[in-house]
Amino acid sequence: MSLRPSPSQSNHQSHRLRRCPSLPPIPLPAKPEPPRPEPPKPAPKVAEPVAKPQEQAVATPSPEVISVAPKESVAPPVPAPAPVAPPAPAPTPAPPPGPSQQDIDAARSQYSSLLARTIGKYKQYPKIAQMRGWQGEVLLEVHCDAQGNVVQTLVKQSSGHNVLDEQAMTMVKKASPLPPAPEVLKNRTLILLVPVPFTLEES
Repeated sequence: MSLRPSPSQSNHQSHRLRRCPSLPPIPLPAKPEPPRPEPPKPAPKVAEPVAKPQEQAVATPSPEVISVAPKESVAPPVPAPAPVAPPAPAPTPAPPPGPSQQDIDAARSQYSSLLARTIGKYKQYPKIAQMRGWQGEVLLEVHCDAQGNVVQTLVKQSSGHNVLDEQAMTMVKKASPLPPAPEVLKNRTLILLVPVPFTLEES
């Protein structure tokens, strides 16, 4: 069944169309201009990574391997017998203490007196001294050993007359060797002062 408009409807529509005033033409919108291409932006600079200096690898010396040969089993040494110490010598007795200086001085004085008496036995008063009345004492320095052997004789102090001094020296020569020295004065050279007096009364 077709739906076609009736003649009255079509006339009515045409009449409506005619009565509508003509409208101005609607301008068509202008075509938009195509967008201009933007200039390319410069690419941002990327900081190049700085290459770090490569650390030199220090060669670690490999540990030296020392091979130790296995020790041979050695029998322990047999200890030698301890040496027998010789018997200790008997203690030597300490020597007796030597004489004191006081004993030595006393012995020297006694020996000097002995020599004076011994030398005095050979005194001969010179005649010229007797005639002129000369007298005095000569002090002699006698050097002798412990056996009484005279080594040297000196005039320590003169009597004032050469004749008397020479006579005293002669007396020592005649009395030599002198008596030995006492034990305290052994093993040493003795220097003794011996007085020889000359007086006219003795002559």
